[in-house]
Amino acid sequence: MSESTEKRQVRRGRIFPQHSRTPEAIAMRQANYALIRSQRQELAKRCRQIFEQICPQLILTHYNWFIAIDAETGNYLLDAQFEKLMQKVKSSYPANGQVKLTVFRLNEKGYCGLI
Repeated sequence: MSESTEKRQVRRGRIFPQHSRTPEAIAMRQANYALIRSQRQELAKRCRQIFEQICPQLILTHYNWFIAIDAETGNYLLDAQFEKLMQKVKSSYPANGQVKLTVFRLNEKGYCGLI
């Protein structure tokens, strides 16, 4: 019973080493993410300014409704239900992905959900 058993050697590493990314590719991806993040923040900032201007007028008649704002034109769409607002957006704007909208809720803070 003094037989020694060999322990299995644990191999560590990538499962598919041929799919490894180079440091340059990783840096490029991170730079792209940073650019996209800054563009989104700029869009949100412009839409927030429009929201702050039109909110006092609309909050009286459309409290807790959803509003989608186009920062380029200042146009907006309203609906009481989020799903119906998204249907309006899809029918009003082409699906080419060029138009960027931000959705708010017409209340004191403009938040759509719990934060």
